[in-house]
Amino acid sequence: MCGRYASTRSPQELAPLFQVPDVPAKETLAPNWNVAPTNDVWAVLERSPRGEEDTGTVQRELRPLRWGLVPSWAKDVKIGARMINARVETVHEKPAYHRAFTRRRCLLPADGFYEWEQIKDPATGKARKQPYFIHPKDEQVMALAGLYEYWRDPAVKQDDDPAAWLMTCTIITTEATDAAGRVHPRMPLALTPDHYADWLAPGHQDPDELRALLGQPAEGHLHARPVSTAVNNVRNNGPHLLDELTA
Repeated sequence: MCGRYASTRSPQELAPLFQVPDVPAKETLAPNWNVAPTNDVWAVLERSPRGEEDTGTVQRELRPLRWGLVPSWAKDVKIGARMINARVETVHEKPAYHRAFTRRRCLLPADGFYEWEQIKDPATGKARKQPYFIHPKDEQVMALAGLYEYWRDPAVKQDDDPAAWLMTCTIITTEATDAAGRVHPRMPLALTPDHYADWLAPGHQDPDELRALLGQPAEGHLHARPVSTAVNNVRNNGPHLLDELTA
């Protein structure tokens, strides 16, 4: 699974990387070195402007979504905390994900992601989990493959009230390889820039063609370095979390 990641680039940096025409003016997120489930995260997506759903017109946007997908039929938003990842092997079949996989796909920009390896502590002889930060060797942004969904809050009466709708997302994962595979058996999937348009296009709905667009982050050219267990606490944040752990 992918349970934590880092996303520190600003909207001004991300917009040109993902060919987003307009930088968000009002909605901003602070750099986050310890993104955790239910946090708001930057997402790149394409959708029709309000009132133009039937015209076929779509716009590419950079906007914050809540990490942890809440299906439209869910009775409680708390389900999202358990739906931060979707397995690529079954994402097109699972009731919670298959509609989003067909119509509502997104990219989640990341600097890298964290995974934990079960090791034996030489000092105590006891088993513990050692965190690693896994990132592209060239330090380029990762475009993690994601899905997004809308959830209507029944407590809000008016449909046109912004508070009536919650937009959430999940990250698609696969079997891990390369540096990530030495730490944890699962890893997030990613896309290369030449596949962004096909992945984001709502009209592109063939499951096999969509799955063929997905690949290893940084094409497998990843580096994994041990980092402090400070990342285990979601309240800890800052660039020091990425520092390589020294003996």
